[in-house]
Amino acid sequence: MPLTVRVITPDKTVWDGEVQEAILPSTSGQLGILSGHAPLLTALDTGVMRVRPDKEWKSIAVMGGFAEVEQDEIKVLVNSAEAADTIDKEAAQEEFKAAQTRLEEASKGESPMEQIKATSAYKRARARLQAAGGLV
Repeated sequence: MPLTVRVITPDKTVWDGEVQEAILPSTSGQLGILSGHAPLLTALDTGVMRVRPDKEWKSIAVMGGFAEVEQDEIKVLVNSAEAADTIDKEAAQEEFKAAQTRLEEASKGESPMEQIKATSAYKRARARLQAAGGLV
């Protein structure tokens, strides 16, 4: 029996379909969901969500939010999300390099707020690159 997965951002629905299984980037680690999973509500970290509608896995970069699992339905409510096929891999690679440099510079500085912002930008860039198929 397939799972119904909906990935919803404030301005659009990124994924709405049936899958055989899903892997979510929860704040406590990767979380695999199969049909018949117990009801669950979990916080999501910035990372890559993977869904398997058939034999091939599809990646979606998600930027923090929540997921609810109930009766073979997964509702993913996130701040932002991008399907892998909409991400330019070369641009994501450049963004990742820039975010990595920013994080290194912020780590040397005195401003905790800049470190937090740089860490967040780094996590977003890494998720986008991983979803696009880049190795990080």
